[in-house]
Amino acid sequence: MRDFAAELDQRRDAGLYRVRRHMAGPHQPQLTADGRPVLAFCSNDYLGLAGHPELIAAASRSLQDNGVGGAASHLICGHHAEHHRLEEALARFTRRSGALFFSTGYMANVGVITALAGKGDTIFSDALNHASIIDGCRLSGAKVKIYPHSDTCALAALLAETDGHKVVVTDGVFSMDGDVAPLRELAALCRRHDALLIVDDAHGFGCVGPDGRGSVLEAGLNENDVPLVVGTLGKAFGTSGAFVAGPPLLLDYLVQKARSYIYTTAMPPALASASCRSVALVEQEPQRRRQLDRLVNRFRAEAAAMGYNLMASATPIQPIMIGDAHEAMRLSGALERHGILVTAIRPPTVPAGESRLRVTFSAAHTDEHLDRLLDALSRHAPIQVPRRALVGA
Repeated sequence: MRDFAAELDQRRDAGLYRVRRHMAGPHQPQLTADGRPVLAFCSNDYLGLAGHPELIAAASRSLQDNGVGGAASHLICGHHAEHHRLEEALARFTRRSGALFFSTGYMANVGVITALAGKGDTIFSDALNHASIIDGCRLSGAKVKIYPHSDTCALAALLAETDGHKVVVTDGVFSMDGDVAPLRELAALCRRHDALLIVDDAHGFGCVGPDGRGSVLEAGLNENDVPLVVGTLGKAFGTSGAFVAGPPLLLDYLVQKARSYIYTTAMPPALASASCRSVALVEQEPQRRRQLDRLVNRFRAEAAAMGYNLMASATPIQPIMIGDAHEAMRLSGALERHGILVTAIRPPTVPAGESRLRVTFSAAHTDEHLDRLLDALSRHAPIQVPRRALVGA
Protein backbone atom coordinates (compact mmCIF):
# COMPACT_ATOMS: atom_id res chain seq x y z
CA MET A 1 0.00 0.00 0.00
CA ARG A 2 1.15 3.53 -0.74
CA ASP A 3 2.75 5.26 2.26
CA PHE A 4 0.40 8.20 2.67
CA ALA A 5 1.85 9.22 6.04
CA ALA A 6 5.34 9.50 4.54
CA GLU A 7 4.03 11.69 1.74
CA LEU A 8 2.42 14.02 4.28
CA ASP A 9 5.68 14.18 6.23
CA GLN A 10 7.51 15.10 3.01
CA ARG A 11 5.08 17.94 2.44
CA ARG A 12 5.68 19.23 5.97
CA ASP A 13 9.45 19.07 5.50
CA ALA A 14 9.20 20.98 2.21
CA GLY A 15 7.05 23.73 3.74
CA LEU A 16 4.10 22.70 1.55
CA TYR A 17 1.70 21.31 4.16
CA ARG A 18 -1.70 23.02 4.21
CA VAL A 19 -4.20 23.49 7.01
CA ARG A 20 -7.78 24.71 7.17
CA ARG A 21 -8.70 27.66 9.33
CA HIS A 22 -11.99 27.87 11.18
CA MET A 23 -13.63 31.15 10.22
CA ALA A 24 -16.59 32.64 12.05
CA GLY A 25 -19.03 35.38 11.13
CA PRO A 26 -19.68 37.11 7.80
CA HIS A 27 -16.82 37.58 5.37
CA GLN A 28 -15.36 41.06 5.69
CA PRO A 29 -11.86 42.48 6.23
CA GLN A 30 -12.04 41.98 10.00
CA LEU A 31 -12.58 38.27 10.63
CA THR A 32 -12.38 35.69 13.37
CA ALA A 33 -9.93 32.93 12.44
CA ASP A 34 -9.45 29.99 14.79
CA GLY A 35 -11.07 32.06 17.53
CA ARG A 36 -8.77 35.08 17.10
CA PRO A 37 -9.59 38.46 15.51
CA VAL A 38 -7.56 39.13 12.35
CA LEU A 39 -7.48 41.70 9.57
CA ALA A 40 -7.62 39.73 6.33
CA PHE A 41 -5.85 40.62 3.08
CA CYS A 42 -6.40 37.25 1.42
CA SER A 43 -10.07 37.17 0.39
CA ASN A 44 -11.41 37.32 -3.18
CA ASP A 45 -14.30 39.52 -2.03
CA TYR A 46 -12.85 42.31 -4.17
CA LEU A 47 -15.83 44.69 -4.06
CA GLY A 48 -16.80 44.02 -0.45
CA LEU A 49 -20.20 42.61 -1.40
CA ALA A 50 -20.11 39.24 0.41
CA GLY A 51 -21.89 40.67 3.45
CA HIS A 52 -23.85 43.45 1.73
CA PRO A 53 -27.27 43.94 3.40
CA GLU A 54 -29.08 44.17 0.06
CA LEU A 55 -27.75 40.76 -0.99
CA ILE A 56 -28.73 39.28 2.36
CA ALA A 57 -32.22 40.75 2.01
CA ALA A 58 -32.60 39.43 -1.56
CA ALA A 59 -31.55 35.94 -0.49
CA SER A 60 -33.80 36.05 2.57
CA ARG A 61 -36.87 37.02 0.54
CA SER A 62 -36.13 34.32 -1.99
CA LEU A 63 -35.68 31.69 0.72
CA GLN A 64 -39.16 32.50 1.98
CA ASP A 65 -40.63 32.34 -1.52
CA ASN A 66 -38.61 29.51 -3.09
CA GLY A 67 -37.22 27.35 -0.30
CA VAL A 68 -33.63 26.21 0.17
CA GLY A 69 -32.66 23.40 -2.18
CA GLY A 70 -32.32 23.29 -5.95
CA ALA A 71 -33.96 19.83 -5.77
CA ALA A 72 -32.91 18.57 -9.23
CA SER A 73 -30.56 19.20 -12.13
CA HIS A 74 -31.32 21.98 -14.60
CA LEU A 75 -32.44 19.48 -17.23
CA ILE A 76 -34.89 17.64 -14.96
CA CYS A 77 -36.92 20.18 -12.96
CA GLY A 78 -34.23 22.26 -11.24
CA HIS A 79 -34.02 25.21 -13.66
CA HIS A 80 -35.86 27.79 -11.57
CA ALA A 81 -37.20 31.14 -12.76
CA GLU A 82 -34.59 32.84 -10.54
CA HIS A 83 -31.79 30.94 -12.30
CA HIS A 84 -33.14 32.11 -15.63
CA ARG A 85 -33.45 35.70 -14.42
CA LEU A 86 -29.81 35.62 -13.32
CA GLU A 87 -28.69 34.23 -16.69
CA GLU A 88 -30.46 37.09 -18.45
CA ALA A 89 -28.83 39.62 -16.10
CA LEU A 90 -25.38 38.12 -16.70
CA ALA A 91 -25.87 38.17 -20.47
CA ARG A 92 -26.73 41.88 -20.32
CA PHE A 93 -23.83 42.58 -17.95
CA THR A 94 -21.25 40.83 -20.15
CA ARG A 95 -22.76 42.26 -23.37
CA ARG A 96 -23.34 38.74 -24.70
CA SER A 97 -26.18 36.80 -26.25
CA GLY A 98 -26.79 34.52 -23.31
CA ALA A 99 -25.36 32.82 -20.22
CA LEU A 100 -25.52 29.51 -18.34
CA PHE A 101 -25.44 29.34 -14.53
CA PHE A 102 -23.01 26.69 -13.21
CA SER A 103 -22.54 25.59 -9.60
CA THR A 104 -18.83 26.53 -9.34
CA GLY A 105 -16.09 28.04 -11.45
CA TYR A 106 -14.26 24.72 -11.35
CA MET A 107 -17.31 22.93 -12.76
CA ALA A 108 -17.75 25.62 -15.40
CA ASN A 109 -14.20 25.30 -16.71
CA VAL A 110 -14.21 21.51 -16.64
CA GLY A 111 -17.62 21.37 -18.31
CA VAL A 112 -16.82 23.87 -21.06
CA ILE A 113 -13.42 22.46 -21.98
CA THR A 114 -14.43 18.79 -21.97
CA ALA A 115 -17.53 19.57 -24.03
CA LEU A 116 -15.74 21.62 -26.69
CA ALA A 117 -12.58 19.55 -27.16
CA GLY A 118 -11.92 15.83 -27.21
CA LYS A 119 -9.88 13.05 -28.73
CA GLY A 120 -8.26 14.20 -31.97
CA ASP A 121 -8.50 17.89 -31.05
CA THR A 122 -5.79 20.18 -29.65
CA ILE A 123 -6.01 22.58 -26.71
CA PHE A 124 -3.50 25.40 -26.22
CA SER A 125 -3.26 26.45 -22.59
CA ASP A 126 -1.27 29.24 -20.93
CA ALA A 127 1.38 27.89 -18.56
CA LEU A 128 -0.10 29.80 -15.61
CA ASN A 129 -3.75 28.92 -16.15
CA HIS A 130 -5.89 28.03 -13.14
CA ALA A 131 -6.02 24.42 -11.92
CA SER A 132 -9.63 24.06 -13.09
CA ILE A 133 -8.53 24.83 -16.66
CA ILE A 134 -5.63 22.40 -16.37
CA ASP A 135 -7.94 19.65 -15.12
CA GLY A 136 -10.48 20.38 -17.84
CA CYS A 137 -7.74 20.00 -20.44
CA ARG A 138 -6.57 16.70 -18.95
CA LEU A 139 -10.09 15.28 -18.71
CA SER A 140 -11.00 16.26 -22.27
CA GLY A 141 -8.85 13.59 -23.91
CA ALA A 142 -7.55 16.19 -26.36
CA LYS A 143 -3.88 16.77 -27.02
CA VAL A 144 -2.72 19.65 -24.80
CA LYS A 145 0.04 22.07 -25.76
CA ILE A 146 1.24 24.43 -23.03
CA TYR A 147 2.59 27.77 -24.22
CA PRO A 148 4.83 30.00 -22.04
CA HIS A 149 2.91 32.54 -19.99
CA SER A 150 1.37 35.21 -22.26
CA ASP A 151 3.89 34.39 -25.00
CA THR A 152 1.91 35.02 -28.18
CA CYS A 153 4.90 34.35 -30.43
CA ALA A 154 5.28 30.85 -29.00
CA LEU A 155 1.53 30.28 -29.30
CA ALA A 156 1.54 31.44 -32.94
CA ALA A 157 4.21 28.86 -33.78
CA LEU A 158 2.25 26.09 -32.04
CA LEU A 159 -0.98 27.02 -33.81
CA ALA A 160 0.75 27.15 -37.21
CA GLU A 161 2.08 23.60 -36.87
CA THR A 162 -1.24 22.11 -35.74
CA ASP A 163 -4.16 20.89 -37.87
CA GLY A 164 -7.72 20.03 -36.91
CA HIS A 165 -10.02 21.55 -34.29
CA LYS A 166 -8.09 23.97 -32.06
CA VAL A 167 -9.09 25.57 -28.75
CA VAL A 168 -7.09 28.29 -26.97
CA VAL A 169 -7.92 28.80 -23.29
CA THR A 170 -6.53 31.41 -20.93
CA ASP A 171 -7.25 33.24 -17.72
CA GLY A 172 -8.23 36.87 -18.28
CA VAL A 173 -6.70 38.05 -14.99
CA PHE A 174 -4.26 35.44 -13.68
CA SER A 175 -5.19 34.44 -10.15
CA MET A 176 -1.71 34.17 -8.65
CA ASP A 177 0.21 36.86 -10.58
CA GLY A 178 -2.58 39.41 -11.00
CA ASP A 179 -1.56 40.32 -14.56
CA VAL A 180 -3.89 40.41 -17.57
CA ALA A 181 -3.63 38.17 -20.63
CA PRO A 182 -2.75 39.77 -24.00
CA LEU A 183 -6.31 39.27 -25.20
CA ARG A 184 -6.19 41.36 -28.38
CA GLU A 185 -3.20 39.43 -29.66
CA LEU A 186 -4.76 36.11 -28.64
CA ALA A 187 -8.01 36.97 -30.45
CA ALA A 188 -6.09 37.92 -33.61
CA LEU A 189 -4.14 34.66 -33.52
CA CYS A 190 -7.30 32.63 -33.09
CA ARG A 191 -8.95 34.34 -36.06
CA ARG A 192 -5.87 33.71 -38.19
CA HIS A 193 -5.61 30.04 -37.25
CA ASP A 194 -9.34 29.24 -36.95
CA ALA A 195 -9.14 28.45 -33.24
CA LEU A 196 -11.86 28.81 -30.61
CA LEU A 197 -10.86 31.23 -27.83
CA ILE A 198 -12.15 30.74 -24.26
CA VAL A 199 -11.32 33.25 -21.51
CA ASP A 200 -11.81 32.53 -17.81
CA ASP A 201 -12.26 36.00 -16.33
CA ALA A 202 -13.08 34.91 -12.79
CA HIS A 203 -10.78 37.55 -11.29
CA GLY A 204 -11.57 40.23 -13.87
CA PHE A 205 -15.34 40.55 -13.63
CA GLY A 206 -16.34 43.26 -11.19
CA CYS A 207 -12.86 44.80 -11.03
CA VAL A 208 -11.65 45.30 -14.60
CA GLY A 209 -13.21 46.90 -17.66
CA PRO A 210 -16.07 49.35 -18.20
CA ASP A 211 -18.43 49.14 -15.19
CA GLY A 212 -16.50 46.04 -14.09
CA ARG A 213 -17.57 44.07 -17.16
CA GLY A 214 -14.25 42.25 -17.43
CA SER A 215 -10.94 42.09 -19.25
CA VAL A 216 -12.45 41.10 -22.62
CA LEU A 217 -14.49 44.30 -22.89
CA GLU A 218 -11.55 46.26 -21.44
CA ALA A 219 -9.56 45.02 -24.45
CA GLY A 220 -12.28 46.23 -26.83
CA LEU A 221 -13.27 42.69 -27.83
CA ASN A 222 -16.73 41.22 -28.32
CA GLU A 223 -18.47 37.87 -28.67
CA ASN A 224 -17.16 37.43 -32.20
CA ASP A 225 -13.56 37.87 -31.00
CA VAL A 226 -13.89 35.81 -27.81
CA PRO A 227 -16.81 33.40 -28.20
CA LEU A 228 -16.95 32.19 -24.59
CA VAL A 229 -16.13 33.82 -21.26
CA VAL A 230 -16.28 32.08 -17.90
CA GLY A 231 -16.88 33.96 -14.67
CA THR A 232 -17.49 33.21 -11.02
CA LEU A 233 -19.96 34.83 -8.66
CA GLY A 234 -18.01 33.96 -5.49
CA LYS A 235 -15.35 36.62 -5.98
CA ALA A 236 -16.16 40.26 -6.84
CA PHE A 237 -19.91 39.53 -6.99
CA GLY A 238 -19.83 38.29 -3.38
CA THR A 239 -22.23 35.33 -3.72
CA SER A 240 -21.66 31.82 -5.10
CA GLY A 241 -21.78 29.92 -8.37
CA ALA A 242 -20.37 30.57 -11.82
CA PHE A 243 -21.43 31.26 -15.38
CA VAL A 244 -20.46 30.87 -19.01
CA ALA A 245 -21.55 33.58 -21.44
CA GLY A 246 -21.55 33.46 -25.22
CA PRO A 247 -23.54 32.86 -28.43
CA PRO A 248 -26.72 30.70 -28.55
CA LEU A 249 -25.15 27.90 -30.60
CA LEU A 250 -22.33 27.25 -28.15
CA LEU A 251 -24.55 27.62 -25.09
CA ASP A 252 -27.04 25.13 -26.52
CA TYR A 253 -24.14 22.78 -27.25
CA LEU A 254 -23.00 23.07 -23.62
CA VAL A 255 -26.50 22.29 -22.34
CA GLN A 256 -26.34 19.06 -24.36
CA LYS A 257 -22.70 18.12 -23.69
CA ALA A 258 -21.24 19.74 -20.53
CA ARG A 259 -21.38 16.92 -17.99
CA SER A 260 -20.71 19.16 -14.98
CA TYR A 261 -23.81 21.15 -15.95
CA ILE A 262 -26.06 18.21 -16.82
CA TYR A 263 -25.28 15.84 -13.97
CA THR A 264 -25.48 18.02 -10.87
CA THR A 265 -28.21 19.54 -8.75
CA ALA A 266 -28.98 23.17 -9.53
CA MET A 267 -27.86 25.81 -7.06
CA PRO A 268 -30.45 27.16 -4.58
CA PRO A 269 -32.71 29.76 -6.22
CA ALA A 270 -31.99 32.16 -3.33
CA LEU A 271 -28.34 32.37 -4.42
CA ALA A 272 -29.47 33.35 -7.91
CA SER A 273 -31.75 36.01 -6.42
CA ALA A 274 -28.88 37.49 -4.39
CA SER A 275 -26.59 37.34 -7.43
CA CYS A 276 -29.08 39.31 -9.53
CA ARG A 277 -28.93 42.10 -6.97
CA SER A 278 -25.14 41.85 -6.88
CA VAL A 279 -24.83 42.28 -10.65
CA ALA A 280 -26.88 45.46 -10.36
CA LEU A 281 -24.69 46.81 -7.54
CA VAL A 282 -21.51 46.13 -9.52
CA GLU A 283 -22.91 48.28 -12.33
CA GLN A 284 -24.37 51.00 -10.11
CA GLU A 285 -21.51 51.59 -7.64
CA PRO A 286 -18.29 52.51 -9.49
CA GLN A 287 -16.92 54.00 -6.27
CA ARG A 288 -16.03 50.48 -5.18
CA ARG A 289 -13.60 50.12 -8.09
CA ARG A 290 -12.20 53.59 -7.46
CA GLN A 291 -11.52 52.63 -3.84
CA LEU A 292 -9.75 49.47 -4.99
CA ASP A 293 -7.54 51.38 -7.41
CA ARG A 294 -6.60 53.91 -4.74
CA LEU A 295 -5.66 51.25 -2.19
CA VAL A 296 -3.67 49.24 -4.73
CA ASN A 297 -1.71 52.27 -5.93
CA ARG A 298 -0.83 53.32 -2.40
CA PHE A 299 0.16 49.79 -1.40
CA ARG A 300 2.40 49.36 -4.43
CA ALA A 301 4.22 52.64 -3.83
CA GLU A 302 4.87 52.05 -0.15
CA ALA A 303 5.62 48.32 -0.20
CA ALA A 304 8.06 48.79 -3.08
CA ALA A 305 9.77 51.56 -1.14
CA MET A 306 10.35 49.05 1.67
CA GLY A 307 12.19 46.76 -0.75
CA TYR A 308 9.48 44.17 -1.32
CA ASN A 309 9.49 42.46 -4.70
CA LEU A 310 6.05 43.17 -6.14
CA MET A 311 4.80 41.54 -9.31
CA ALA A 312 3.50 43.55 -12.27
CA SER A 313 -0.18 43.81 -11.41
CA ALA A 314 -2.67 46.67 -11.45
CA THR A 315 -5.50 44.47 -10.15
CA PRO A 316 -6.59 43.77 -6.54
CA ILE A 317 -4.25 40.75 -6.61
CA GLN A 318 -0.88 42.05 -5.37
CA PRO A 319 1.64 39.22 -4.91
CA ILE A 320 4.84 39.76 -2.95
CA MET A 321 7.39 37.41 -4.50
CA ILE A 322 9.43 35.53 -1.88
CA GLY A 323 10.80 32.45 -3.67
CA ASP A 324 11.41 29.93 -0.90
CA ALA A 325 8.34 28.19 0.53
CA HIS A 326 9.68 28.18 4.11
CA GLU A 327 10.46 31.91 3.91
CA ALA A 328 6.99 32.66 2.56
CA MET A 329 5.49 30.75 5.48
CA ARG A 330 7.76 32.59 7.92
CA LEU A 331 6.66 36.02 6.69
CA SER A 332 3.00 34.99 6.63
CA GLY A 333 3.33 33.79 10.23
CA ALA A 334 5.08 36.98 11.28
CA LEU A 335 2.27 39.09 9.84
CA GLU A 336 -0.32 36.96 11.59
CA ARG A 337 1.38 37.64 14.92
CA HIS A 338 0.59 41.29 14.18
CA GLY A 339 -3.03 40.36 13.55
CA ILE A 340 -2.73 40.45 9.73
CA LEU A 341 -3.87 37.44 7.70
CA VAL A 342 -2.07 37.06 4.35
CA THR A 343 -1.78 33.61 2.80
CA ALA A 344 1.52 32.10 1.67
CA ILE A 345 1.04 30.57 -1.79
CA ARG A 346 3.36 27.64 -2.47
CA PRO A 347 3.82 24.85 -5.03
CA PRO A 348 1.99 23.23 -6.69
CA THR A 349 -0.30 26.29 -6.85
CA VAL A 350 2.67 28.26 -8.18
CA PRO A 351 5.88 26.97 -9.81
CA ALA A 352 8.76 25.74 -7.63
CA GLY A 353 10.90 28.63 -6.41
CA GLU A 354 8.06 31.15 -6.84
CA SER A 355 6.36 31.03 -3.44
CA ARG A 356 4.79 34.33 -2.50
CA LEU A 357 2.41 36.19 -0.28
CA ARG A 358 -0.80 36.82 -2.19
CA VAL A 359 -2.06 40.14 -0.89
CA THR A 360 -5.58 40.87 -2.09
CA PHE A 361 -7.61 44.03 -1.60
CA SER A 362 -11.30 44.65 -1.09
CA ALA A 363 -13.27 47.84 -1.53
CA ALA A 364 -14.28 47.25 2.09
CA HIS A 365 -10.69 47.88 3.23
CA THR A 366 -10.05 51.33 4.67
CA ASP A 367 -6.91 53.45 4.82
CA GLU A 368 -6.60 52.47 8.47
CA HIS A 369 -6.61 48.82 7.44
CA LEU A 370 -3.89 49.51 4.90
CA ASP A 371 -1.89 51.40 7.53
CA ARG A 372 -1.91 48.28 9.70
CA LEU A 373 -0.75 46.07 6.82
CA LEU A 374 2.05 48.44 5.86
CA ASP A 375 3.15 48.83 9.47
CA ALA A 376 3.38 45.05 9.88
CA LEU A 377 5.27 44.70 6.60
CA SER A 378 7.68 47.47 7.61
CA ARG A 379 8.75 45.50 10.67
CA HIS A 380 9.96 42.66 8.45
CA ALA A 381 10.99 44.60 5.35
CA PRO A 382 14.07 43.68 3.27
CA ILE A 383 15.34 47.27 3.65
CA GLN A 384 14.74 49.84 6.33
CA VAL A 385 12.93 53.07 5.43
CA PRO A 386 12.16 56.14 7.51
CA ARG A 387 9.03 55.61 9.58
CA ARG A 388 7.27 58.67 8.11
CA ALA A 389 7.60 57.24 4.57
CA LEU A 390 5.09 54.55 5.44
CA VAL A 391 2.02 56.75 5.73
CA GLY A 392 0.00 59.01 3.50
CA ALA A 393 1.26 58.24 0.01
